[in-house]
Amino acid sequence: MLEKLYPDDYLDSTYEIDFERLAEEGCRGLIFDIDNTLVPHGAPADERAIRLFEQLRRLGYQCCLLSNNQLPRVEMFNQDIQVHFIENAHKPSVRNYKKAMELMHTNEKNTIFIGDQIFTDIYGANRAGIRTILVKPIHPKEEIQIVLKRYLERIVLFFYKRKKRKQGS
Repeated sequence: MLEKLYPDDYLDSTYEIDFERLAEEGCRGLIFDIDNTLVPHGAPADERAIRLFEQLRRLGYQCCLLSNNQLPRVEMFNQDIQVHFIENAHKPSVRNYKKAMELMHTNEKNTIFIGDQIFTDIYGANRAGIRTILVKPIHPKEEIQIVLKRYLERIVLFFYKRKKRKQGS
């Protein structure tokens, strides 16, 4: 069970991911969480996010935003991005991860999910059979229920890092 909570990769930021390398490896679809993955919670798409999605288009990626937020929040973020999106996704339910791949015409083998939360983002994507990248939250200001989950995430990350260290030796 604990393994389903582990990301395939854990990075400081979405903006340090080597998307060119991932494209060379055969990745064609990217599914993103929004809040604290691409921008601070509740923020519109900023210049950095807009530039990222322009780069991803040039690299030939299909992209989809997968958010547990409601339609107004997701539409506001997507206004300057213009990619597929699914709001009110009920992550970690697997159904909308699969729907995102259908929208992008990709599959489990050539899709990657990028998000900042273990118990929603990573757990759901792992259950859907998608490669996962966990990123550190962009901003510390979060809703109370997320703050509480972060304490549990620290425990999971402790065991994840310990496992990675053992694999490295």
